Amino acid sequence: MKTYQHIFFDLDHTLWDYDTNAMTALHELYDHYRFDQITHFDKQTFVQHFFDVNNELWSLFNKHQIQREQIRERRFATILERLGAKLDIVPQQLDFEYVELCPTKEAVFEGAHDILDYLKERYQLHIITNGFDDVQTIKMKSAKLDHYFDVIVTSENSKSRKPSAPIFEQALLRTGAVLNESIMIGDNLESDIQGAKDFGMDHVWFNPSKQTSHFPPTYEIQMLSQLRNLL
Repeated sequence: MKTYQHIFFDLDHTLWDYDTNAMTALHELYDHYRFDQITHFDKQTFVQHFFDVNNELWSLFNKHQIQREQIRERRFATILERLGAKLDIVPQQLDFEYVELCPTKEAVFEGAHDILDYLKERYQLHIITNGFDDVQTIKMKSAKLDHYFDVIVTSENSKSRKPSAPIFEQALLRTGAVLNESIMIGDNLESDIQGAKDFGMDHVWFNPSKQTSHFPPTYEIQMLSQLRNLL
């Protein structure tokens, strides 16, 4: 086992439980606006369409095909259009309210705080995320994750996005880390794991759903607690 000094974590879907927090926020908005009375779709259908559309838009964003503003402009309009809802009865500020509400939710993956307590005593911990400064800051404070990390590198403040090399270069530069003493931990096979691999950085694929990979990652785990066996 190599000796590492710096650990770089992804945030969404790795530590902060995006799906649970998004679902909670969407349920609250569905109830608040009484969608059950003005539309024909239920909560489960609303949430599933959100995840489908959101994943599509974020994939385009990570490929530099759309900008941040276009995610917010298109997201709920596309969802409601696919659901066949009459847009004139749906609140125009829905996406704004979602963006305000969702980051305040505090669900994290099982064992997140315990493993961070363990690692914080042994390593320097940092974040590399394709999210935006303001939103990611709120998420980390809400979930009590902020005090674990020394440097937060985002797509916004680095002007680059995983899997591109410049965001990893910025991470090393801003933390003073050395490549062969650094390791990346993330869930996304393309942006986190392929990005780290192409950059020459060791990596841990957090893969709770046991997906298959077209290449062998340096390490693979299904639970965050398994990091104790690696680090």
